[in-house]
Amino acid sequence: MIKKFLFSTLIVLASFSATFAQKTKEAAKVEDPDNLASQYFSQVMGVAVDATSNLKLYKFIYEWIGTPYRFGGNTKKGIDCSAFTKAIYDKVFNTDILRNSRDIFSMVNPLSKDELKEGDLVFFKIKSRSISHVGVYLGENRFAHASSSRGVVISNLNEPYYSRYFYKGGRILEPGEGGIVE
Repeated sequence: MIKKFLFSTLIVLASFSATFAQKTKEAAKVEDPDNLASQYFSQVMGVAVDATSNLKLYKFIYEWIGTPYRFGGNTKKGIDCSAFTKAIYDKVFNTDILRNSRDIFSMVNPLSKDELKEGDLVFFKIKSRSISHVGVYLGENRFAHASSSRGVVISNLNEPYYSRYFYKGGRILEPGEGGIVE
């Protein structure tokens, strides 16, 4: 009888311990910065965590979300679209690009929307005849950029505003490929 009681108690304790250990692992997983960034982008983009191919890109953007816009700025106190794009390329892709959206466009091979891949650039002519805005394409028609009204955000190319002013996408040319003239 005592053996049955001890055995039953041991089973209950073991299952409780296993449940506690599982919850502890789940809590640790949620608190992991990599996992938080993946979960955030999965939720915002509607893409499974496993489908995000460049976690370094998403982590970098995640750290800047909400940074206010400041024309000519290049810090977390305030940043503009070209400085944000340049920072992404410097830190994530280890590639030095120019500082102005029009100049950056001279460094790309132009692409249509349906040719865009994660990390490509998106260019806009917003109430202008020349390129006035740039962002980094993430996939699923989403792009990260420093919006003049909302700061660093992720937006959808299909939003009427961005759809109206979208000019072209672009992929940075390899050294020696030559630039294009707008």
